[in-house]
Order: sequence, then structure tokens, then C-alpha cells
Amino acid sequence: MNNSVSEIARMWEQTLKIIDERLQERQIFDTFFADSFIHSFEGDSVVVMVKNFTSQRLLSSKYIDLVKEAFYDVTERNCNFKFVLPEDVAKSNAQQGTIKKTVEEPVFFKDAELKSNLTFDSFVEGEFNNEAYRAATVIAKNPGKVFNPLFIYSNSGLGKTHLLHSIGNYIKNVSKPGAKVLYIDANDFVEEYVKFVKGEKESETLKDFFSTVDVLLFDDVQFLENKVKTEEMFFYIYQKMVNSNKQIVITSDRQPNELKGLEDRLITRFSQGLTVKINNPDTNTCVKILEKQIKNEGLNVDDFDPAVLYFYAEKFSSNVRELDGAFNRLIFYVTSMKQVERITLDVAIEAVQSITGIKNVAAQLSEQKIINVVADYYNLTPSQLIGKVRTGQIALARHIAMYLIRINIDIPLTKVGNTFGGRDHTTVMNGISKVESMLKTDESLKAVINTLQKKLKSN
Repeated sequence: MNNSVSEIARMWEQTLKIIDERLQERQIFDTFFADSFIHSFEGDSVVVMVKNFTSQRLLSSKYIDLVKEAFYDVTERNCNFKFVLPEDVAKSNAQQGTIKKTVEEPVFFKDAELKSNLTFDSFVEGEFNNEAYRAATVIAKNPGKVFNPLFIYSNSGLGKTHLLHSIGNYIKNVSKPGAKVLYIDANDFVEEYVKFVKGEKESETLKDFFSTVDVLLFDDVQFLENKVKTEEMFFYIYQKMVNSNKQIVITSDRQPNELKGLEDRLITRFSQGLTVKINNPDTNTCVKILEKQIKNEGLNVDDFDPAVLYFYAEKFSSNVRELDGAFNRLIFYVTSMKQVERITLDVAIEAVQSITGIKNVAAQLSEQKIINVVADYYNLTPSQLIGKVRTGQIALARHIAMYLIRINIDIPLTKVGNTFGGRDHTTVMNGISKVESMLKTDESLKAVINTLQKKLKSN
């Protein structure tokens, strides 16, 4: 059914109203959503015009589910969205005129797609994910020939999904352009299986559909646990694809032998190929991730104080997804709310204050105040405390001052190091660790720390 221009405009207006209500972030809505409009709406494909690259990227990734859900509430239609820039449309029209291609949509997994921005080029390799990254590149270059299946496991938010899309994009664009690559997660599979069993999709069986798939990228397999009938169907498909030398890559939050709700025959087969783990990232790798994110946004790394990158890297190092989200918040903050020429640590803390609970450094104890109190307690001068002398008494006092700054102010170790004469963050970390270790057994040191804390609160 064709919709008039006014009907399409009304649909999008109502969709934006729902998005605004659910987002509850008026600044974000006004910046990225408000000026958007539907450029074309044919079948289940909706092309939305946005004003800049940042809006295009965020609506295509972070907010795509919100857009789809809001549009469904208005139209009761599950649609695929593409977000374009004015220059993209102009270029496309110039090259193709008004020619339209008719694409036969699949019966199953109609919404399944690879995210074109998730590639090996945009993936940051470090010691924590090196093994998984190397295995993924080998698979992408030789699908179905080695390591089948490849099983990647880690905690949430450490890049498993990024690697799946990277493998798929490389196969489709480089190593085997004609291959049919399917990315789905376990919940997608369960949903399609339920529809199949209910007879809602009679024109093609689920087994027949997977016989056409060359590469299966299966995310979060742990969600198949305790779903016996769905597991049986997945086992059949899995076995058929492996026997046909078709590549399967699986991710999970646990290694195969810890998936207690899956059949033993599945777990055994998962272990037949190659199993690799992604660990938590180290601080330096997180800094590299942030530097790449800055460049991807078209910004200059030199406009960010190094302490800013280390602060985010240390605060959000347990989850790359949270790290990206927090830094997106900073970029939004400094481009839309508090435009500054240089991003300092104070500005960076302001940007994430609501999600970290950390107050502006200037509103808390200052490093200098802590240094002064510790120096006075040990009958030293502040210059002795931050200087190069390493005698026992001065070194201990210095480490205590570092420890108190860390627990009271919670600033990056690089900034603490700068306060103490330009020492690197490793030196600061070692000093703090020594105090923490001593506090486990040294009652006299505990008393000293308590005394100094009282002095800091009373001054």
C-alpha cells in the first residue's frame, strides 16, 4: 500500500514524539533526531534523512532499536531503516538516476544484517583480545577451511559482537563476495523457530533456509540453554553446516563446558574447533580505543588532555561497550553543551558525573591540601614530599599522600603522577599498592591513615 507524502510525514512526526518521550534526554533529541525526516518509504524499507555524520552513526547503531520500536507503535510494521545524509542522496541520484532494484526478501530473519561500521579496521587489538582477533582474521580469510566452529567467549561488552560483524564484512567484501553470511543471536533463532513451529512460515522450512547459508555468525549461544526443542533444531542445522564445510562462529559469556543448560552433544561439538577467550582490557589498550574513537568522530586527539583518556580508561576498563558509551557522552557534551577548545579533566568529569558519582575535582579536596597535611604530619616540606629523594621516611609519606589522593579524589593515576613531579602512572600505582598491602597487617599505619583522614575532614 502506497502512502501519501502527508501520511508519511505524520507517521514520522508521531514516531519522533514517542522517541522524545522514551529517550528523556531533550538535548540529545534536539541535536540528533529533531531535524530528521523520511526521505522514502517503500515496502518495509524506510530511508531517513539526517543532518550530519554523527546523527547518522548514532541513529544507525545506538538508537536503532528505539527508532524501530517507536515506528512499530505508530504503524504496526517491522521496518528496516537506513539513515542517509543529503549529500549521499544527491550522489546516489546522480549515479543511478531513478532505477530501482527489486530484492527478494528472505522468509526467515528478515531483519538480520551486518553492521558495515563494525570491521577489523575499526577494531582495536590489544593483549586482552589478541588471540580472538587473530583467530577471527584467519577464519575471515579462509571460511569453512580451518577452525570450525570458532568459539569466542568473554564477559559482556568486550568486543565479541564486533568480531562477528568484522568476520562477516570481510568475507562478503573481500575473501568471498558471493557468500551468504547470516548474523543472528540466540534470541533471534528462538523467535524464528517458534514462528516456524506455529506454522506462520509455511513456504519454506527453517532447515531449507539454512542450507542456503554459507557462514553463520551466532551471538550469545548461552540463551539457548534449557530450550530443548530449539536446541534440537540448532543441532541439526549446526551438524549439516559443519559437514558441508560451511563456517560457523559462535560467541558466549562462558566457555563451552560451563554451558550447563545445553545438551552434551552440542557442547562437545562446540569444543571441536577452536575456543578463544577475550579478557578484560588493560588501561593502555583502552586509551588506544579512545584515540581511535576520537579520530572516527573527526576530532583531534591533541585537543584532549592525556589525563582525560586515562581517566576514562581506568574508570570504564571492565567493559568496552561502557567505555564507548561514556566517551560518546563526553563528545556530545563538548560538542553540543559546553563547547571548549581543549578538553580538560574537569570537563571530562563533568560530562559523566551523573553516571559515575564523581564530583568536579575543584569541589573536592585538592591534591595540594592532602600533600600539605601529610607533609606537616611527618615534619616535612611539601617540596620534599613531591621531590626525588627516596629515603624510607620520605618515600613512605609520599606513598601515603598518593594513596590518600587516590581514595579521596579518585582522579587518574597520570594526574597524580603529574602532581608528584611528573612520575608515570605505573610508579604511582606501585606506591598506592604498597600502602594497601601494608594496611592489611600494619595496625600503626591504619592509625596514621585514620588520623590523617580526620585532619583532612576538619581542615
